[in-house]
This record gives sequence, structure tokens and C-alpha cells, in this order.
Amino acid sequence: MPEEGLLSQIKRFVVGKPIPSHLAHHERLSKLTGLAVLSSDALSSVAYATEEIVRVLVLAGTAALSIASPIAFVIAAILAIVVFSYRQTIHAYPSGGGAYIVAKENLGEIPALIAAAALLIDYVLTVAVSIAAGVAALTSAFPQWHVNRVELTLAFVLLLMVGNLRGIRESGQIFAVPTYFFIISTLLLIAVGTWHVVAGSVHPVAALGPAPVLNEPLTLFLLLTAFSNGCTAMTGVEAVSNGVPAFKPPESKNAANTMLTMAVLAITMFVGITLLSQSYHVLPSDRETLVSQLARGVFGNSIAYYAVQAATMLILVLAANTAYADFPRLTSILARDRYVPRQFMNQGDRLAFSNGIVGLSVFAGILLVMFGGDTHALIPLYMIGVFVSFTLSQAGMVVRWRRLRGPRWRSNAMVNGLGALVTGIVLLVVATTKTREGAWIILLLIPLNVIFFRLTRRHYDEVGAQLSLKGWQPQVRRHNTVLVPISGLQRAVVQALDYAKTLSTDARAVYVNTDATATEQLKTQWAEWGEGVPLVVLDSPYRSLMEPLLEYIEQVNAERPGDYVTIVLPEFVPARWWHHLFHNQRALLIKGALLFKPNTVVTSVPFHLRH
Repeated sequence: MPEEGLLSQIKRFVVGKPIPSHLAHHERLSKLTGLAVLSSDALSSVAYATEEIVRVLVLAGTAALSIASPIAFVIAAILAIVVFSYRQTIHAYPSGGGAYIVAKENLGEIPALIAAAALLIDYVLTVAVSIAAGVAALTSAFPQWHVNRVELTLAFVLLLMVGNLRGIRESGQIFAVPTYFFIISTLLLIAVGTWHVVAGSVHPVAALGPAPVLNEPLTLFLLLTAFSNGCTAMTGVEAVSNGVPAFKPPESKNAANTMLTMAVLAITMFVGITLLSQSYHVLPSDRETLVSQLARGVFGNSIAYYAVQAATMLILVLAANTAYADFPRLTSILARDRYVPRQFMNQGDRLAFSNGIVGLSVFAGILLVMFGGDTHALIPLYMIGVFVSFTLSQAGMVVRWRRLRGPRWRSNAMVNGLGALVTGIVLLVVATTKTREGAWIILLLIPLNVIFFRLTRRHYDEVGAQLSLKGWQPQVRRHNTVLVPISGLQRAVVQALDYAKTLSTDARAVYVNTDATATEQLKTQWAEWGEGVPLVVLDSPYRSLMEPLLEYIEQVNAERPGDYVTIVLPEFVPARWWHHLFHNQRALLIKGALLFKPNTVVTSVPFHLRH
């Protein structure tokens, strides 16, 4: 095998060895790894959902915190409805029932593109929010690291990107242990905390920083804001239905069971944390998370406390893997439908959609830098896209049942209709309460993305129409004028001249005169080494090399409009990559200058230098 270059060696080190396409079926997820890879977002959101409720209610005084429990039960009921609705989507769409697919088939192009835009934005925010919350858990245990949270978030984004570039199976192995570590530690926290409550041995915990108690009036708007904040517990629910094809056979059954398990765990942990936070009188703080305070109140500053913080930090950071599983897959589907650039449709060496993974990492990194890695600043942007996709997906399922009218279609439509109604109401609440906190950005970005999708599709349609052979009439053979730009006489030039003569009988060498002595010397040598090719010398009074050459090419084009002009460039290929630093890039400049000229072909004749 040929020796790999430096860039290829770096790629192999980071990404790993290529996986053959025929082994793609071995990269499927079991229910255990599927829960870790696709449910980590929904499970991890319980770590900050309660805190987001409490941060709003405490503005009305500590007495208002008792309302957190009823709000949590309402959200849990909505979560159960949504999960039950999505289980039907999983069975109806075994090839992947994301909101884009469902809306496209049942509601039309524009609703489908709205769903796709909302999902893509949501996936980027999932990465940003999850990682920011994970770093908040880390800095709660180690307050001295709080000043470096932006750097920490970017480091975690890089880690996730590399992990996912290595492929699905290795991602599942990376993320399975932290997910189950979080589940066990959280359930243990709830169990031990409940035992202390029953035994009457609860001691209220003091936060590391001051709690924001402002004693605002307890208005309906404040309650709705707390409710919309708590709905972050529902983010990531649709990920399993999006990723049905990633499961091992039977795909639909495994995905549906995984979603049910996810729902039971998420509801148990979310409600348990909310109830315990009231029993321990936990108040929100800018320096310490609610879960950190609760764990410190239950376990003290023991190793169990640090275990809970470690598990929370890991699951929150790795919860972004839900987006890494679905963002590249959705962009590949959109690329297949010609709504985004086709580069997103290609799988990399490790059977992963590498361009989507890198793009997601870049967008999330920009968000984290813009918002200073602050979870609470990102949360208001988060839920618009989630509930737009929820509502469109469930509405699309209602239309599907009404159209097909199969067995039990009325009951199925009723379940999905209830899901669409509930999520639609939540969407209105979230949009109303979060717009002035920055959610207007998302309401603006969704239509802008839809416009981008339509423009991309129009571009590909126009290109396809121009490239189509329909109505094409073969043209008469055209003349080809071959020009070889040279800067002197040496082996690479002679080799290029020899190649030029094989292309056309009208081959010419073109030399720009910037030094009269060098030009006379070239003319003297040309009879012996010019390969019988005519030499055209162009004057350049201002010592420019490019301008006279481009003017001459325009002149040749004007003399034979519609015919071909081929530019043959002699190029050195250095033995080492760093040798390029010692050579000019004139060939590259010529290629760039002629790229958009019709009927002009640019080709290179490489001359490989030895070690």
C-alpha cells in the first residue's frame, strides 16, 4: 500500500480505521446502548428542569416554591402523552419517523421544512445547553473552575465531535456507562433523600451563593413562565423515533420499548428531584446547581456527593450525543431531498455523517462563546423548536390515520390528536413567555432556515434542468486551442508541452516577458527543447505575470467563440508537504482566475520531485 500523507495519518489517529460499507449492519444499537445514545438528552434534562421552575417561582418569594410540585406533575402527564403518541409514530414509520418525515408525507412541503428548521436549531441548542449544564455541575463541585467555563464547554464539544466521528458503535460504548451511572446515582439520591424525609432527619442546605428572592407578585404570567421553563424536561423525547433505523432488528419494537423505558425513568427522576428539593428547602443559586445542593443535603460532602456530581456532569455533557445522532441524520435526509448542500449526504470512513457532525460542533461552539457558557441564558432559546416539531409531527400523524383509515384509526388519531393539542398549547405558552427573553431569535431563525432550504432546492432544480439530457442535441466537434503558460525551460515544462501536443494540433507555449535577457535566452533554447510548439511572448511593461496571460486567453476566446481553450499547467509535486512553502502558487492563481470562464478547461501535468 502507498504511504499515507501527514493529513491522512492525523485523520486515522483521530477518526480510526475505515469501516467497509458491507459492515454497516454491525453498527446498530441494542436497547441498552440505544437508551444511552438516543435517550440521554431526555434523561439528563431532569438535572436542570426543576431548577428552571424554581428560579422563576422564587421571584414571588419562598412560599411560592410549593407550586413547583403541581407544575412538575402537569409536565410529567404531558410527557407521558407525548411519549405514548410517539410510540405510535415509531410503529408507523419503522424507517425513521422524525417530524420532518411525518410532516412531509402528511402536511406538505412548507410544514415539513418548518419542522426540519425547528429540529436543526433544537439539536444545536441541545448540544450547547447540555454541555453548559454539565460544566455548571462540574463548577458546582469545584467553584474555583467557574471562571473557565467557556473553555471547558468548548473542550467538551471537541471531545464529543471526535467520539462521534469514530462511529456509532464506539459512541454507544463511550456513552453507555455514564448514562447508567447517572440513572443509578440519581435514583439512589431520591431513595436516600426520601428515607431521610420519612425518618425526619432532613437538614435544609445552604447554597454556595445568594438566592435571588425578589418578592414579585405571583401572577398567571409568572406561573406560565415557570411551567414553560420546566418543559425543558421534555426535550429529546423525539430522538428515539428519529433514530429507529439505528436499532437492531426488530427496529420498531426495540425503539418503542426504549422510549417507554426512557419515559418511566425521566418522569420518576424529574418528579422525585422536584419533591425532594421542596423537602430540603433548596433555593436557586448562580454559583451552585439545585441538584448539587440537594446531593450535598442528602449525602453531605462525602464521596457519594461527588459521585452524583460526576454522574450529572457526564450525562449532561454526553446528552449532547442525542443531537450528534440525529442532526447529521436529518441533514443527510434534507441533502437527499436537495434542501441542504449535498456534502451532508455523504458518510465518512467510519460510517458516520462526518460533515453534519463537524457542522453541529461548530454551531454549538459559536453559541457557547456568544452566551458565555451560561445555561440560564440559553434555556429561553431552547424549547420553541422542540414544541414546533412535536406539534407538527403529531398533527401529521392525525392526517395519516384519517387518510389510511386502517384498523383502529379513530383511536389512533385521537391519541395523536391529543398529543398535537397538548404540545400546541405548550408551544403557545412557551412562545408567549419566552419571546422577551430572547426566543424571538428562534422565531426569526426558523423562517430564515426555511427560505434557505427553498433557495437551495431551487438551485439544485435549476442545475438539474441544465444538466438534463432531455432535448439535448449533440454538437459538432469543436476546435481546441491548447495554451501552456511557462516561466522558463526545464523538465516539467517539456513534459507539459509533450502532453499538450496530444490534445490538439493547435498547441502554444505562452511566456510573459518581464526580463529581456531571460527572454532572449529562452528564445535561443526553444528551437532545441520547445517540442515543435510555437512560442508566444507577451510583453508586460508593469511586470505583471497574470494580467497579460489572462488578456491573451480572452483574445483567443474572442477569435474562436464557442470553441475550447485548454490551459495546461506544468506543476511541481514536492516530496514533502512542507516543501510547498518554497514554491510559488502561480498555478493555483491561474486556476482560480479561470474557474468561471465558459469553454475554458484547466488541467495540470504534475512533475513529481524525488526525496
